[in-house]
Amino acid sequence: MTTASATPTIKQDRILILDFGSQYSQLIARRVRDSGVFCEMFPYDIDTQRITDFGAKGIILSGGPESVHEDNSPRINEAVFELGVPVLGICYGMQAMAERFGGKVHGSDIHEFGAATIDVTGNCALLDGIEDSPSKLNVWMSHGDKVIEAPSDFDIVASTPSCPIAIMANDDKQYYGIQFHPEVTHTLQGQALLGRFVHQICGCAGDWTPDNIAEMRIAQLKEEIGDKQVLLGLSGGVDSSVVAALLHKAIGDQLTCVFVDNGLLRLHEGDQVMQVFAENMGVKVVRVDAEERFLTALAGESDPEKKRKIIGKTFIDVFADSARDVSANTDGQEIEYLAQGTIYPDVIESAKSHQGKAHVIKSHHNVGGLPDDLSFKLIEPLRDLFKDEVRKLGITLGLPAKMIYRHPFPGPGLGVRILGEVKKEYADVLRLADAIFMQELERSGWYDKTAQAFAVFQPIKSVGVVGDGRRYAWVIALRAVETVDFMTARFAHLPYDLIETVSNRIMNEIKDVSRVTYDVSSKPPATIEWE
Repeated sequence: MTTASATPTIKQDRILILDFGSQYSQLIARRVRDSGVFCEMFPYDIDTQRITDFGAKGIILSGGPESVHEDNSPRINEAVFELGVPVLGICYGMQAMAERFGGKVHGSDIHEFGAATIDVTGNCALLDGIEDSPSKLNVWMSHGDKVIEAPSDFDIVASTPSCPIAIMANDDKQYYGIQFHPEVTHTLQGQALLGRFVHQICGCAGDWTPDNIAEMRIAQLKEEIGDKQVLLGLSGGVDSSVVAALLHKAIGDQLTCVFVDNGLLRLHEGDQVMQVFAENMGVKVVRVDAEERFLTALAGESDPEKKRKIIGKTFIDVFADSARDVSANTDGQEIEYLAQGTIYPDVIESAKSHQGKAHVIKSHHNVGGLPDDLSFKLIEPLRDLFKDEVRKLGITLGLPAKMIYRHPFPGPGLGVRILGEVKKEYADVLRLADAIFMQELERSGWYDKTAQAFAVFQPIKSVGVVGDGRRYAWVIALRAVETVDFMTARFAHLPYDLIETVSNRIMNEIKDVSRVTYDVSSKPPATIEWE
């Protein structure tokens, strides 16, 4: 990624995070950016030249699941200590730093996981003015090994009864090691501590803000695209919507969006997308009604993964046909760029996958596999932003908060929320039930208290009683979860009267539903989606 010449300063102050495999690594990057400082995350074994060329004002070493005592365990690249910049080691990063400088790390089968209170017994620049109560910090621990002897030129700054060195510091070299995780919310002063590291110790300004990001990215897009034409697959989701708004600000009528209505969207969603972008913002949007094409392709298929692939392939085929039509009607101006809503976590996961450290991201994230006759240059304006940054950018660009902060919706749409075969009848029933659920969640204030909520169509029938008659109709399941990172999730403890209201409305207003259930499964062992 390059720095724009128009507004380079917001990326000149930058922090490098070296990832040793912690489940919390992306949280570190998000917290640094919350402090207004640009950062990127590389695998710990990235090429030395890339570490040197990055131009970091400071380096953070993440935690990880390994032990420094194991053969071939991750080691810190010596280039880190040759740059002359401050270094902060977290958990495994601290242990690897301690061993590198002559300290001792004790391996143990006894893990310390959860909330802990550390006693601050010394002073260092990292903790200046930071405490929960006099000489105490409430933190979150997650480790097995621990440093039992600090390197000779490091001071012991804090400890717990079971962890003799919770913080070690060398203020002269500006090297710091902390055994706890400042990036998680359970560490009460975690944001303040990371902010102190990047600002006071590393000397970074706080210029990485939504307004500055918008200004920088618009300038970059204008310079890169010039007078060329750009095509964007607009789904109505957060990422593609923000890309559309950003490109429209930068290049106006040079952008054409293709909105594929696959018949698997939520109630009135297609009309809402057209209203926001085409009517209110004046964006050129080509709406393609492809419901029949998708349902025909899905006919007879019940396997969830095969359904995903069918939906993905059909989308590519429909989008390609539309792209050809758009290209033929641009008054001789060839479309040179294809824009996509790739975001930074996709980039990170793809990098890990390339090195064999994580699973490949889901195929529906991007428009891939286009025919050879559609040869576009790829443009990804959000590829260095996290989801929360994308949302803030969307608000800055004037998109409706209801669109930007809505719950996640899967790429294949209702196709994965209809169990078994997908039929129009099922999709129509599910659309109505889901809309009722959303209305009542919003009315009660629970929509913003849950991270994701939706209805699921179950292709089974149950007997119900309506007046003096019997009804043999479909079953709808309701799902709502509370989560921060979507890696784990607890089913939302919705009030019984709310569930009752939703259930009664669905069965009274949708004649094809006779029973409603509420999913009380947490992740793990269940997944958030049902498919």
